[in-house]
Amino acid sequence: MLPNTGRLAGCTVFITGASRGIGKAIALKAAKDGANIVIAAKTAQPHPKLLGTIYTAAEEIEAVGGKALPCIVDVRDEQQISDAVQKAVKKFGGIDILVNNASAISLTNTLDTPTKRVDLMMNVNTRGTYLTSKACIPYLKKSKVAHILNISPPLNLNPVWFKEHCAYTIAKYGMSMYVLGMAEEFKGEIAVNALWPKTAIHTAATEMLGGPGIESQCRKVDIIADAAYSIFQKPKSFTGNFVIDENILKAEGIQNFDIYAIKPGHPLQPDFFLDEYPEAVSKKMESTGAVPEFKEEKPQPQPKPRSGAVEKTFRIVKDSLSDDIVKATQAIYLFELSGEDGGTWFLDLKSKGGNVGYGEPSDQADVVMSMSTDDFVKMFSGKLKPTMAFMSGKLKIKGNMALAIKLEKLMNQMNARL
Repeated sequence: MLPNTGRLAGCTVFITGASRGIGKAIALKAAKDGANIVIAAKTAQPHPKLLGTIYTAAEEIEAVGGKALPCIVDVRDEQQISDAVQKAVKKFGGIDILVNNASAISLTNTLDTPTKRVDLMMNVNTRGTYLTSKACIPYLKKSKVAHILNISPPLNLNPVWFKEHCAYTIAKYGMSMYVLGMAEEFKGEIAVNALWPKTAIHTAATEMLGGPGIESQCRKVDIIADAAYSIFQKPKSFTGNFVIDENILKAEGIQNFDIYAIKPGHPLQPDFFLDEYPEAVSKKMESTGAVPEFKEEKPQPQPKPRSGAVEKTFRIVKDSLSDDIVKATQAIYLFELSGEDGGTWFLDLKSKGGNVGYGEPSDQADVVMSMSTDDFVKMFSGKLKPTMAFMSGKLKIKGNMALAIKLEKLMNQMNARL
């Protein structure tokens, strides 16, 4: 871990989305120096599924030596942002660092992304970052520290990062484009940079997107906190950079990155928007004896999948169904499988007792999954993680993503029998 230096003592750090996850981790790291932390987040009352509020975060910050100002802020609301900034200035005398961390995500394609979800992502990610920056800049310009840090990715225009979730990518890239513009606009006055993780980070959002078991493929939020802390130590001339967490920490002398892993030695899930991930993760997985299912191979004759493998898989699934599984899932899945033994298959987890079969289900499917028959069998037998398959393009999903994630629980139950 990167040791604290005490250099942020007395500095005021304004962090959006700081009640949990990455935002709170950055807050706690700075608080250990004795920094003042403005917790600008929406969660004032306990959430039924997500731990933490602005008030519990404030208690944790003060417990490690910082001072906290919890503010109810929805970054879509310009007045709430302005009010929080004024409270911060009144209590702490100014603002030295802004972290634009608040973000909304929907990994859905164009036709499956409702307008209200597009608006949410654009208003939180792109517009919210702009409004919060605008409100803080007059005070940042007066600071000797003066940093804006956006938790956003490098601007990678490879179409692979647009085709599956175009709206999310554009909304997230909006945050990154502010780095380009504001770094030039405020050069010499405010350092403006972006920070992005090389691998998946274990947060509540990751749990929701990746399903059970994803944590073993993740790093702790501590790696982002340490990387952000490193950036805050740098002068205003360090600006306009798209920083990857692991890279900056290597430059700081960190060599053992297992200290950041949830499960040291386990292959790590690469994060979005980094083209290096297929080769890098393949090597990592191979070094631990795992098979990188997503790795692109040179064209060569492939053995045909064993005849009847899909039918056998569905037969085992059917034998394992129960009223409890149906009650817990409440979804109909349609599988469009290419290759031998392929075609259209369904898994009905809405009807009493559940049902599987070849062809279309009797009711409309909630989720449509498209993949090869070989990948389908691997996925249900645990040899190919659905998250990895989705990110590498082997699996395409249409419909309700939350229900798609639920299916992974059933797959985990099937693994021992397939």
